[in-house]
Amino acid sequence: MAKAVRKRKVCPYCSNESLVIDYKNPKLLKGHLTEGGKIVPRRITGACAKHQRHIANSIKIARTLAIMPYTARES
Repeated sequence: MAKAVRKRKVCPYCSNESLVIDYKNPKLLKGHLTEGGKIVPRRITGACAKHQRHIANSIKIARTLAIMPYTARES
């Protein structure tokens, strides 16, 4: 059997210069969190190492400033 060749993920922040990672933009950062509130790894998001570090730091700053929650709310 032949192995399936996967297309390599391209960093959305490197390919689109208009996307800016900022702790004041929770809508953008929520896309990088799981339902439980954990930061999604870069192998899933497709972000490069440099931008993944910026994402993680921005999420941590937003959590500290109470812009984003640390965990998901239990209903």
